[in-house]
Amino acid sequence: MSATVHHLRPSDQPSLDPLMALVSADMHRVNEVILARMQSDVPLIPELAGHLIAGGGKRMRPMLTLASARLLDYSGARHHKLAAAVEFIHTATLLHDDVVDMSGLRRGKRTANMIWGNSASVLVGDFLFSRSFELMVEDGSLRVLRILSQASAIIAEGEVNQLTAQRRIDTSEARYLDIIGAKTAALFAAACRIAAVVAERPTAEEEALDAYGRNLGIAFQLVDDAIDYASDGATMGKDAGDDFRDGKVTLPVILAHARGSAIDKTFWQDAMEGRRASDDDLVHAKTLLDRTGAVADTLGRARHYGRLAIDALAGFPGGQAKAALIEAVEFAVARAY
Repeated sequence: MSATVHHLRPSDQPSLDPLMALVSADMHRVNEVILARMQSDVPLIPELAGHLIAGGGKRMRPMLTLASARLLDYSGARHHKLAAAVEFIHTATLLHDDVVDMSGLRRGKRTANMIWGNSASVLVGDFLFSRSFELMVEDGSLRVLRILSQASAIIAEGEVNQLTAQRRIDTSEARYLDIIGAKTAALFAAACRIAAVVAERPTAEEEALDAYGRNLGIAFQLVDDAIDYASDGATMGKDAGDDFRDGKVTLPVILAHARGSAIDKTFWQDAMEGRRASDDDLVHAKTLLDRTGAVADTLGRARHYGRLAIDALAGFPGGQAKAALIEAVEFAVARAY
């Protein structure tokens, strides 16, 4: 199966529009909190934070908090500050990730570290983390604080795990799944779960929303890792082939390496260790991925986790919120087609 990205007709393409429409009024309140809390008497802080926050992201994680609250018929306002806290955690990790990865582009724009330098990016990321914890404390729920603080620690562990796995072609699929479960899925899960806490719903509903978010997060990252090899920079909003050149051993590489000949295995080892990083090498890597079905199978796994996410919502009543959350999963998977 070809690694080419297939685009469905627009009428068939799942969209985040239902989710965005569902939470638009609440998201306006969240954006007000974000704007207010990223301010500082130190001008560089709102300037740098604003560059990333206003950089075209879909705000999927805070929207999931708001949509989960709607699913539970929550009528209060606590979720606005908490959704902002979720976005600050996410933004802080992006600032730190771009420094670690030495990234030049994010969402089609120059990264903050390229404009202001690594030190400023790290420190403003720390500021946003601190703001997120202020918002959690203001909420007053130790349970919410525990969920989001644990997620923050797990994200950091995942990033360190990924760093130590970098350029190691012997990275297993199980370790890869541990990495993405921590660095990506943990915040998706927490973003959804805290809605059940503020809505004072039973533990079973907390766990169902956690499972929804976690499986959605894994599917989301699997697709990201697949399209790094099956898309282009204009579509992705970052430099095509970044994972290849950075020696990130993602699932497409793990599968292609496992299925390849001895010559292919040598190529992948050389590539991940930085000895084969030219444009021609990237083309050859895509040929091997295509030949072994590695990208197609990575997307197949993404669909599997997407189905698990949708299944986790089975116990909730139908309606606009549930439909929007289901379509958000379909959108996350369909980005690759």
